[in-house]
Amino acid sequence: MARLGLETHQVDGDVYRRTLLHFRDAGVVLPTFGELNDPATIPAAIARRLVDVDPDAPHPMNLFRVHWFNDASRRGLAPTPGAIELAPELTGSPARIVLALGERFPMIRAHKVLAAYGCLAPRVVTGQFDPTRHRAIWPSTGNYCRGGVAISRILGCRGVAVLPENMSRERFDWLEKWVAEPSDIVRTPGSESNVKEIYDACAALDRDPANIVFNQFCEYGNYLVHRLCTGAALERVFHKFAEGRPRAKLAAFVSATGSAGTIAAGDHLKSAYGARIAAVEAVECPTLLYNGFGEHNIQGIGDKHVPLIHNVMNADAVVGVSDHATDTLLTLFNTDEGRKYLVERRGVDPALVAALGAFGISSICNIVAAVKLANSFDLGPDDVVLTVATDSADMYGSEVVKATRRYFGNRFDAVAAGETWGRFMAGAGVDHVLELSHVDRKRIFNLGYFTWVEQQGVSLEDFSVRAKQSFWDGLLNLAPAWDAMIERFNAESGVAARLK
Repeated sequence: MARLGLETHQVDGDVYRRTLLHFRDAGVVLPTFGELNDPATIPAAIARRLVDVDPDAPHPMNLFRVHWFNDASRRGLAPTPGAIELAPELTGSPARIVLALGERFPMIRAHKVLAAYGCLAPRVVTGQFDPTRHRAIWPSTGNYCRGGVAISRILGCRGVAVLPENMSRERFDWLEKWVAEPSDIVRTPGSESNVKEIYDACAALDRDPANIVFNQFCEYGNYLVHRLCTGAALERVFHKFAEGRPRAKLAAFVSATGSAGTIAAGDHLKSAYGARIAAVEAVECPTLLYNGFGEHNIQGIGDKHVPLIHNVMNADAVVGVSDHATDTLLTLFNTDEGRKYLVERRGVDPALVAALGAFGISSICNIVAAVKLANSFDLGPDDVVLTVATDSADMYGSEVVKATRRYFGNRFDAVAAGETWGRFMAGAGVDHVLELSHVDRKRIFNLGYFTWVEQQGVSLEDFSVRAKQSFWDGLLNLAPAWDAMIERFNAESGVAARLK
């Protein structure tokens, strides 16, 4: 189970000691999972120093900003995570669609840096990753590898991004500025749908003992950090938007599956409020819906496989969204003609329209899916549907250009704006929405066998145990064990004591 990140004991004492000395020299203190869950518990000495640290710099203190509670400046704390409620004038749905803002995370302006930390920290404190000798390999379709490279830079080690060659130009521009050398960007064939090719590249890299692969699709630290931290953050968001609305109900949590880290927040929200959990995928590659295949451009959600850390037996629905919708809505939200149409013709509050740049492609995918779910379950004004704006439009400027050329003949005007809103917002229907039966869940669960047991070498026992909710609930015991090890590690490095 070492490759799945489940250890709670020291595996290699020599690695542990070398890492301690390295972190001591680099001035690195590791935040606990508890501190990222509730940043108010971050030590006062660290909180004071954070004020003067650039949130986009590779500074060790920025590890203590890897949480949902950064304010709009990203230098201070907000009592509630940043979130936006989308008005019915925009969505065409009477349900309350609310998105938590991933753009407030440090360095990469996307919440995937939280997943990267959740996978890395347990490996560090158990003596499985040596920053003085190992390279950290970050397989991804975009933001996770950026988060991993950012954290690797902080730790003073080599971080290698593995991602499809057809991802947005902006992602590669960012990576080129952060990696140690050009060879630390590994471009795999294909696009968003080609996750198998990423696995193959990582298998080749893994043959070198100097490389440690942090595979977000099967590292349980990814699941756990989102269940604990993203789940708690979304609970606070719901409380804020339910104030003064005694009939408000948390009806659902909607998330593109991706690596299945973010959707783990649904396990927390379902346990606390009975919220439905809806998994989202591209209809061009309907793996969960129809055991299908294909290719699409909803960057950041992955597909053609079921991640090992996806608790599919706890899911309630699957929603398919077309990349035609996400590409054209990205254009609507990020052009002058599109914003003008929304304000003048649809009556959307200009402040909300100005904020639409907070939504990248996968964020828009979550929005469309939330609307489709609300329509399918006849949700109304007392029903809150929570989802996540995984990143902003900053990484997709080149995709707006491509979409304008592909769908609108290089001209996006008021007519195109009206057609886009009418088709994909007001016209979001109930197609490609499946309410899951127990048999459906078993079908999806069994599909994962071919990736993880036959291709990736996970034992049948380790694969099968995931069918029980008790397994996933039992993972919660890892957090206090890891936090105790993080606290011990920080005490032994002595860096935290120097900051007082």
